[in-house]
Amino acid sequence: MIAKNMWAVVFEKGSIEPQVRQIPIPQPGPGQVLVRMVASPINPSDLSFMRYGAPKTFPFTPGIEGSGTVVAAGPGLYPRLLVGRRVILSESGYGGAWAEYMVTRATACVPLRSSLSFEQGATMLVNPLTALAIMDMARKGKHKAIANNAAASALGRMILRLGKKYGLPVINIVRNQESEDLLRGDGARYILREETPDFDESYRRLAQELKATFILDAVGGELAARMLDGAPAGSFFLAYGNRSEKAMSVNPLAILLERKVISGFYLRNWAAQIGALGVLRNTIRAQALAPNELQTIIQARFPLSQARQALDTARANPRDGKVLFVMNDARIG
Repeated sequence: MIAKNMWAVVFEKGSIEPQVRQIPIPQPGPGQVLVRMVASPINPSDLSFMRYGAPKTFPFTPGIEGSGTVVAAGPGLYPRLLVGRRVILSESGYGGAWAEYMVTRATACVPLRSSLSFEQGATMLVNPLTALAIMDMARKGKHKAIANNAAASALGRMILRLGKKYGLPVINIVRNQESEDLLRGDGARYILREETPDFDESYRRLAQELKATFILDAVGGELAARMLDGAPAGSFFLAYGNRSEKAMSVNPLAILLERKVISGFYLRNWAAQIGALGVLRNTIRAQALAPNELQTIIQARFPLSQARQALDTARANPRDGKVLFVMNDARIG
């Protein structure tokens, strides 16, 4: 028996802080399922969305991805086939994952393999699929090496481990000694700290030596411009974030004379391009790699009732791992 109301994290119009209150449990329509949520992470994209991408309709519940069990289905064969299944899922415009229940499209759900816990499954979409997509682009482009800033992030560490698996060296660019030590522990060979006086010279020399023509940028601003400037001729520059919230200045000669290409990556656009079957195949790949290359470190777990503490922790210590909202025991079942 499903109750009428549920607890959820809710943002009201004009509010910068979340509320936790009871709201009606949504009902699945055609092609949709209702999922009893177990766990959902706080991603950087969630934090950015809350700050810049809030919808026109309020209240709204954030949360891009998570895991749980399908407990009801709307009309349609595939939704009915998912009832009772453990799934990983993404939101699809009907409410976010930071709630006890969530409605989403059935095609936004992928069965969670039996060897993985709900906790592992909760983080299986955003970072792992981004890491796989980026690595596939680098391999398809026949690049010899990668340069990546924000390298100590959860996604950066996945890229490092995938680089080892596929034989692509990664130049890891970090801000401080703590991040450098973290990557040393992961076995990183090439680490540069952006604040050192010789960074530009060292980066240019190492990028030329390794033929690092695949440049990844999650920071933007001045650092992105310096990386583009120091990259070898013919490099492919891929922006997938803008943590500095600053614009990047581009020297036109880098494009005109050095044949450097600038592009961007946004997971939703990639998913739309490859279609539901492509996303399914990549999610199956990600689950197989979850124990090793695509492992996610969990630094803390919070119930929905402690939403403010959870968000503060995620903002303060992003290098320490993901912060999870846990509605039930995410490590079982």
